[in-house]
Amino acid sequence: MSQRIAEVIEATSTEFTAGTYELLAAPPFGALVRAQARASGMAIYGLVYRIHTGSRDIGGRALVRGRTYDGRELYDAEIYHAHPDLAEVLQTEFSAIIVGFAEGDAIRQFLPPQPPPVHYSVYECDAGEVARFNQALDYVRTVLFTPHIPGDEVLAAAIRAAARTVADERAFLVRAGREIASLLKDDYDRLKAILRRLRP
Repeated sequence: MSQRIAEVIEATSTEFTAGTYELLAAPPFGALVRAQARASGMAIYGLVYRIHTGSRDIGGRALVRGRTYDGRELYDAEIYHAHPDLAEVLQTEFSAIIVGFAEGDAIRQFLPPQPPPVHYSVYECDAGEVARFNQALDYVRTVLFTPHIPGDEVLAAAIRAAARTVADERAFLVRAGREIASLLKDDYDRLKAILRRLRP
């Protein structure tokens, strides 16, 4: 059973944002995540396209902590060890574009009837769930043609991650490449750039 890593803090019909329970512990860019739906037996899938860490206070910003009052220099992880209170004043969030949902055993790669409710649980999908979701690639169109996200980069990251979960990685990458090529047949430069990013 996957461990809950976050909860939904904002949601629309096409995407959701979740706050992680552990600071700096967002799933990777392009990761497949699953949010619990309100309807029994339904879960909503998304691909992470944005990760953000900042002040919990609305309009606030993190403060510089790399130099102490006595002039001592702190670097990188040392800052978090010296200031354990950062976990209380900072929050890590990630946003995911909705790419499908599950109803019982069926996975559907189009938008669900409702987005996940605020404060419902979010899980990072394990390798088996990623492989199962990627048996179909209908979600590729959604990612490529959603205007306000870095869709090409998200899709390439998601495909690379999915390829690591299947028995024949090369065959999967070829199948994914063909799906992308069919959608971008009139945009060779964009297609070529995405295919370069699919190389393991």
